[in-house]
Amino acid sequence: MSAIPERPYEIPEQQFLNTVQAAAMIGRSVNTLRIWRHRRRGPKSFLMDGAVMYPVADLTKWLDELLGSDPYYNPANDPTSQVLRPKRNRSGRRVDERGAA
Repeated sequence: MSAIPERPYEIPEQQFLNTVQAAAMIGRSVNTLRIWRHRRRGPKSFLMDGAVMYPVADLTKWLDELLGSDPYYNPANDPTSQVLRPKRNRSGRRVDERGAA
């Protein structure tokens, strides 16, 4: 994965964030984070004395992985920069735009 030129988010000084703080950091609603947690997707979280907490290191890692897959931040993933191969039919022959071999 290539280096991300600039992070579009601020990294807080705390080690852990609660759900409201984490939602503000990633720009999503608290409800979205709850749904993601229930579906086991999104950033890693854990319970601390009954409160859901998000490690800042995991939040930044998760965001960096998302940004690394975004063509805006990682030109290597831009589908418009990829070379298109000619279409082929089942026998391996090239097919023109009309579908004729």
